[in-house]
Amino acid sequence: MSHHHVRRRPLVPLSLLALVLALVAIFSGSTPPCIAQMGFEDEPINYGTVEVNDPIAKLQAAMDSGEFELPFDDKHGYLPALLDKLNVSLSSQILVFSKTSFQLRRINPHRPRAVYFSDNVYLGWVQDGDVVEIMSVDPHLGTVFYSIEQEEVAHPRFVRDRGQCLTCHASSRTHGVPAPLVRSVFPDRGGQPILGSGTFTINHTSPLKQRWGGYYVTGTHGDQRHMGNEVVANKSDPEALDVESGANVTDLSSRINLAPYLEPYSDIVALMVLEHQAGMQSLITRAAYEARSAIWYDSVMNKALDRPTDYISDTTKRRIDSAVDDLVKYLLFSGETRLTSPIKGVSGFAEDFTARGPRDTKGRSLRDFDLKQRMFQYPCSYMIYSSAFVNLPSVVSDSVYRQLWDVLSGKNRDPAYAHLTPGDRTAILEILRETKDDLPEYWAKGR
Repeated sequence: MSHHHVRRRPLVPLSLLALVLALVAIFSGSTPPCIAQMGFEDEPINYGTVEVNDPIAKLQAAMDSGEFELPFDDKHGYLPALLDKLNVSLSSQILVFSKTSFQLRRINPHRPRAVYFSDNVYLGWVQDGDVVEIMSVDPHLGTVFYSIEQEEVAHPRFVRDRGQCLTCHASSRTHGVPAPLVRSVFPDRGGQPILGSGTFTINHTSPLKQRWGGYYVTGTHGDQRHMGNEVVANKSDPEALDVESGANVTDLSSRINLAPYLEPYSDIVALMVLEHQAGMQSLITRAAYEARSAIWYDSVMNKALDRPTDYISDTTKRRIDSAVDDLVKYLLFSGETRLTSPIKGVSGFAEDFTARGPRDTKGRSLRDFDLKQRMFQYPCSYMIYSSAFVNLPSVVSDSVYRQLWDVLSGKNRDPAYAHLTPGDRTAILEILRETKDDLPEYWAKGR
């Protein structure tokens, strides 16, 4: 009997085949969207099991090693020490009276929750609350959720959330990834959202008239109106919110007892920055997750189909391009709501925020506010300096920088960027050239 030498394709292990079939089902859309959406718990993201490296994880390590002790305050527990150690400005205080926290039983219009934030950490404090709630941004995972018990102990520990926060903070409102979320609601007299009337996920594209329902707002905004500072008097007509008496409020002392709070404000500029930042963080995380998931999927398929290991499918390119397109548009404030009156805060937040720089040799910074017609003087997000942005997969950052260059150099004339004047484009380009050290070479050479 003769032997024919036939080159056989290696058999695909059953486990790999099963994985391929599962991936095909997920990415072809034949399974419910929630399965694909929540895929970050599995390979390659491993959200719940991989080691984290966010500000809270670093602080816990410092506390465990004895390098730092977390002082306890009789009135506010661990909050003041956390704000100090994490370099979070007191002027960032925002007071939220809607029952939209898991400590909702302790929150109402007379006892709002206080929220403080910086570029990469968010803290929530409730009067007589059991815990301080914390969101902390990991450079690779995005937002990680923690709490710390408000009880004085020798070795305090941050406890990582195991899914409770993700119900809201990893939903369609956050592009399906773990991220901060700012919602505006129609609150009743007890602070309960009247969900039948709808809620708004707010960012810099939201009309002011839809913003800040369930929040206290201090600052002036001229003839513009918002939903803050008021509750719904008649549940059968929630949209008849008294926006006039909630407008241009600079002092909250007649509305709530301010004594328990670290600051007497809930600053309008801090609110605007928070909602922009929440949207930016979710899009950065989404782009990172999409790229890592798609490339990993390709690697599995390449192995199964005997393709080159570095082969990138058209589907993967489309997924990454779509995420990058959304990211760049938001980064450059496409669709931002135009202001019709100047905005002015009262807490000093604007000054504290602007002072954080960095600045170019002309003294310009992406943190410089406009607050007359738009939010920032140079409409490119300061989040471009964040650790989450800097640590984007190279396939994403390469694409982002190419798109940014095309817009800022005037090559890309997409109507989505029509709000950027030639002066805006030049200023942003010059600021980034001087303050970002990871720009591609062609940015310097001008090609």
